[in-house]
Amino acid sequence: MNCHCSKCRRTTGSAFKPFAGIERDKLSVTKGEGNLLIFGDGDNHDAHCKACCSLLYSVVNDGALIHVAMGTLVDEPTIRPTAHIFVGSKAPWYTITDNLPQHEELP
Repeated sequence: MNCHCSKCRRTTGSAFKPFAGIERDKLSVTKGEGNLLIFGDGDNHDAHCKACCSLLYSVVNDGALIHVAMGTLVDEPTIRPTAHIFVGSKAPWYTITDNLPQHEELP
């Protein structure tokens, strides 16, 4: 999805955050865990690269899910965004121009 909430806009420095969700127990950091900057607590936090400060992923829903920032993937993802969420708080200077469903909040 593409999230337009104010937190995602601040975290990415962009109009929205394209992300893919995955269950927390299905994602593991296999190398470089010491190079992460963690903002937040254990069950809800953002993980950034210590070297470049890019947002890598967000742990959400009290630790149940991880939202992987699509822009940080090296390989082209096999999935595409399916909707825009939190468009009720989107940046007023940004216009959504695709035909994906738009939700005021989380569907």
